[in-house]
Amino acid sequence: MRYIPNSPEERAEMLREIGYSTIEQLFRPIPERFRLKGPLRLPPARSEVEVLAFFRELAARNAAATEYALFLGAGAYHHFIPSVVDALISRAEFATVYTPYQPEIAQGTLQALFEYQTLICQLTGMEVANASLYDGSTALAEAVLMAERVTRRREILLARSVHPEYRQVIATYTRAFDVTLRLLEYDPETGGIDLRAVTPSAKTAALIVQSPNFFGVIEDIAALAERAHEVGALLIVAITEPISLGLLRPPGELGADIVVGEGQSFGLPLSFGGPYLGIFATRERFVRQMPGRIIGQAFDQQGRRGFVMTLATREQYIRREKATSNICTSQELCAIMAAIYLSTMGPRGLREVAEQNAQKAAYLAREIARQSGFRLRFSGSHFNEFVIQSEWPVALVLDRLRERKILGGLPLEPYYPELRECLLVCVTEMIPRSMMETYLQVLDEL
Repeated sequence: MRYIPNSPEERAEMLREIGYSTIEQLFRPIPERFRLKGPLRLPPARSEVEVLAFFRELAARNAAATEYALFLGAGAYHHFIPSVVDALISRAEFATVYTPYQPEIAQGTLQALFEYQTLICQLTGMEVANASLYDGSTALAEAVLMAERVTRRREILLARSVHPEYRQVIATYTRAFDVTLRLLEYDPETGGIDLRAVTPSAKTAALIVQSPNFFGVIEDIAALAERAHEVGALLIVAITEPISLGLLRPPGELGADIVVGEGQSFGLPLSFGGPYLGIFATRERFVRQMPGRIIGQAFDQQGRRGFVMTLATREQYIRREKATSNICTSQELCAIMAAIYLSTMGPRGLREVAEQNAQKAAYLAREIARQSGFRLRFSGSHFNEFVIQSEWPVALVLDRLRERKILGGLPLEPYYPELRECLLVCVTEMIPRSMMETYLQVLDEL
């Protein structure tokens, strides 16, 4: 079967309909140098057995991620995933259509999503949560648009210590709107947001911070909430490492109005960057301005409990002028995986994982700071990530670590030019003491 199974007559008819006589006229806007002049230079056809053997050979050239110790973080984290997550997520009760339009045949999915929303509210200290969004970056961008709707203001104060790629997504989302983005600098000593730079005004819709921020530093959310609320602005808190919520106070208890984040740490594999999970929670008074779907609990005439899609503020469901977002779906499967992970771990298990992350990172950071030629770049309290500065080129340090099967961290200069020879290092519960000792040994050899 051809990729476009049209006969020559059908193609000619379609061309006539749009006013062209030949396919070359249709492709005329494409520069000549980009057009394919002949057939693709493909090897001769192979049997299915030969193709499978070829790809196995090709795959064998890759370095398996399991062979390396991952000291990489920056929004995607290597955590242990209990086997029960994969076992349960494949059960038939969670197999449903693209959207649970018919609740009577989607109760398994709807109940799991309701539980997911409840767990997110408990973790973040917020009153309502939706059934998830695409990922952390788009959730934060949707929060910006929501703050603009709630306050009817157009200025956004955005901390420069927010994940750089999240900031790029915000810029893309707001480009078509009359929204002004003001970047706030971080304190060069602590790595946290410089409170002296936080000067919201009567025009400010929201102040956006990330905690722990891109450098791993924990922000003073209560102080930032006070600054925002003084002028009637909202405080949006982004969390890329939600395992931290097992140890830190929930942002909702500290004054946050909207909490968003990336849920990948809750039972989702790294998977080369996706699919991931966008967390979104807010105050109940803002619920009708929240994007995405909300699953609710209902009762029939006999008093039996059931679950339904209570709110879906997308233009497909309601009048366009009332829609909060045209975001198409939720990450249902990923949200259910997160719910299974959190239910399996429980409060004590999540706290233990968080403590292991914090303690291991504290140990490695302290030991690196004792190495000649290396120092901690920021003094602020951190969770499981921290920044080190090297007297040697970062590329050399990473190469030496890679030779010992260690992916040693993320160079920061491409994102922050002023942080030359700085490296963002992450330590999770998956890093054994022996691998940290090897890391230190490589630095010592330098």
